[in-house]
Amino acid sequence: MNFFWIFIALSGTLAVVMDVMLVHIFKHILPIEDIMRIQTAITYQMHHTFMIAILAIQSQCILSKSINQSIWLFIAGIVLFSGSLYLYTLTKLYSLVFITPVGGMLLVLGWLSVARFAFNFSKIK
Repeated sequence: MNFFWIFIALSGTLAVVMDVMLVHIFKHILPIEDIMRIQTAITYQMHHTFMIAILAIQSQCILSKSINQSIWLFIAGIVLFSGSLYLYTLTKLYSLVFITPVGGMLLVLGWLSVARFAFNFSKIK
């Protein structure tokens, strides 16, 4: 559980730092498509970091494999999706573009895992 909160804190920090850099530094040196790519990475990272925080709180009340699975899928998705977008934009290493869809799929699977938890939890009540 402690790892999740450390990840949440660091991921949120990185998203804010990247947004500040985007507004104050990158907007002067990067083309618009790179700016849009970084903005997409920031948006997905922050939304999923917030969802991890919600799930981490929920997991303290309800023990569920689906919640933990969702958290891990979101963590992996953030690292691969947003991470590959950041790195590709800053390095132009083309092979990184093949990692982004894997990260996106992990984020989708994370949401499906949340849906599975909700479905199973509703059957209990």
